[in-house]
Amino acid sequence: MIFTKTAEEIEIMRESVLSVSRTLALVAEYIGEGVTTAKLDKLAEEFIRDNGGVPSFKGYGGFPATLCMSVNEQVVHGIPNDYVLKSGDVISVDCGVYKNGFHGDHAYSFKIGEVSEEVSKLLRITKESLYKGIEAAKGGNRIGDISFAIQNYVQKEGYTVVRELTGHGLGRDLHEDPAVPNYGKRGRGSKIINGMVLAIEPMINLGKKNVRQLSDGWTIVTADGMPSAHFEHDIAIVEGKAEILSTFDLLEDVLLKRGMEIS
Repeated sequence: MIFTKTAEEIEIMRESVLSVSRTLALVAEYIGEGVTTAKLDKLAEEFIRDNGGVPSFKGYGGFPATLCMSVNEQVVHGIPNDYVLKSGDVISVDCGVYKNGFHGDHAYSFKIGEVSEEVSKLLRITKESLYKGIEAAKGGNRIGDISFAIQNYVQKEGYTVVRELTGHGLGRDLHEDPAVPNYGKRGRGSKIINGMVLAIEPMINLGKKNVRQLSDGWTIVTADGMPSAHFEHDIAIVEGKAEILSTFDLLEDVLLKRGMEIS
């Protein structure tokens, strides 16, 4: 069942979503070579709680951390640990915040130090595909139009789309209907209507589309060990158009001030 939101609820959700954006900006202040993913997770949890929120992911289905931190061949749901980030790594940082009765949930893939040109392009195309999907999220279209826009864009560049994981509706629950696949056909799926709030999140691989789950029960990795990229925005359908509730501007401003490359 799809739960649409009122204008007032969308404004409340905007604050929850921006809490995620601010948390990712904090991560951007500290992320880099020599830093462990566990340290970044601790900083994020403290920041969220100090600012009146609750980490959406911690305890969700038993997940043990505040952030999903997925390095290189890890697609999503990586568990923060004592891994020390090094030059050449790419890392997807996915964050959720529950505040004022609603969830925010979005993600960004960071470059650590000097990243290869082919991996840098993977991140760029994945991020661009997210905006292609958002452009297709308009009244009268269907979820499949979002899916097709993403798939069509990345496959033209020679990349593959993860099939097993999708975007989703967002609201009082972290995952609501409808599912938003990153592959599909135009004109299929639920009709896009005013009041929908969606988390759109392309997960795109440099190699083959196949993935597998590690023995920790959470981490999804590419089956061929090739790098993967992941970006996510939260949008609301307002007057037939997609309004982006989240922002990458805050974290990218931090990266640029630090002299780091944005994705």
